[in-house]
Amino acid sequence: MIFIETKLKGCFVLEPNVFSDNRGYFFESYNEEKFAKGIGTKIDFVQDNQSFSSHGVIRAIHYQLGEHSQAKLVRVLSGKILDVAVDLRGDSPTFGQHFSIELSAENKKQLFIPRGFGHGFSVLSETAEFFYKCDNFYNKESEGGIVYNDTTLAIDWQLAPKSIKVSEKDLVLPTIKKARL
Repeated sequence: MIFIETKLKGCFVLEPNVFSDNRGYFFESYNEEKFAKGIGTKIDFVQDNQSFSSHGVIRAIHYQLGEHSQAKLVRVLSGKILDVAVDLRGDSPTFGQHFSIELSAENKKQLFIPRGFGHGFSVLSETAEFFYKCDNFYNKESEGGIVYNDTTLAIDWQLAPKSIKVSEKDLVLPTIKKARL
């Protein structure tokens, strides 16, 4: 597996070594030792989550605060998404900047998003099945979010405005300037 650090320190793209032949393919999607060496620290994942969404869905920028903050390792099992990580670390030189990457079942890439980041994605294919590991358990009282169309972040979700589908909960999230960080 190849680990490529993004412009946001601690956030990595993972590219697997895929072995293909006339029967199909095989690749190692996670190996604790290789992962720790690749990102430079040991992460203990404690929870796996999976979602299924249709074209045009945007799952806005979500995060957990304080001691409930979460690092995530995300990938796509079917379909194609635009995955977005936003640096919300107040002391970071890249605070408020985002990194986006197309993740798909075809390219098999993964994104590691460290604690202190917000995360969201948009579905670019007809449907997408999304899978991610977390290093901390979800805590409702610690959840935070930023509205998907925040002009300060200026994220290009790569969707036509008329095709966008956002939950009622995500539509009323604050901008980064008003968010609880």
